[in-house]
Amino acid sequence: MKELFDRVSKSSSKLVTNTYSTSFSLGIRFLNKQFREPIYGIYGFVRFADEIVDTFHDFDKKQLLTEFKRDTYHAIERGISLNPVLNSFQKVVNDYHIDLSLVDTFLKSMEMDLEKKSYDLEGYKEYILGSAEVVGLMCLKVFVEGDSRRYDELKGYAMALGSAFQKINFLRDLHADYLGMGRVYFPHLDLDKLSAETKHEIECDIEADFNKGLEGIRLLPKKSRFGVYVAYIYYRQLFHKIQSLQPEKILEERISIPNTRKMVLFAGSYVRHSLNLL
Repeated sequence: MKELFDRVSKSSSKLVTNTYSTSFSLGIRFLNKQFREPIYGIYGFVRFADEIVDTFHDFDKKQLLTEFKRDTYHAIERGISLNPVLNSFQKVVNDYHIDLSLVDTFLKSMEMDLEKKSYDLEGYKEYILGSAEVVGLMCLKVFVEGDSRRYDELKGYAMALGSAFQKINFLRDLHADYLGMGRVYFPHLDLDKLSAETKHEIECDIEADFNKGLEGIRLLPKKSRFGVYVAYIYYRQLFHKIQSLQPEKILEERISIPNTRKMVLFAGSYVRHSLNLL
């Protein structure tokens, strides 16, 4: 029975999420139960594509990504894939009528990672659109449960929140991206001359995205609001930690939040959510 294989596929996507991201895993647990498997399905797909371009250094990344892209479209068209993660993802795409243009844009950003090492402003915006903003839109499709009017109302907010998360990832990973892969995502940024002023300009841009994203969280359906808010709180804390550091410090190591601190943050988030204080 395909239902059994679909169940195995969903479990595989959940395993990928739990293995690669404790923060998103915790956030997903705070979503209404009906949304957890679809969001695991989206994250598993995104994570696998990202792994191809970020970690498979001993293999032909371009070929692997080409095959992954081909298999993704076949899975969506056929309604099945023997790759459990793609099988889980195609079900989300088909069940929630996720526009293929969102999938196209995401995969294009992964292709950019194979070639580009630095970005101008236009390329930077294009990369964030594909790597983060459209992922937020995929998740929004799930959260609004087919309500097109609500989706259109919340699109801008979801994109802003995804953009904020991605830009914080860029700051957090400056050390690894530059030394490990020679990548610099922020446009025209010379890491040898990263000043406090430049860092502050980047942080102001992130702050604007964050503020708009929070507005959107408040407008989300109640069943999805708290889980997204938990992710927001985690990234907000990570952002505050980065803001407190000198530029040279974030170039020396990957910034993180200890798991014990995450649990305290999530407990506080639950209280605020319960009291309707978002």
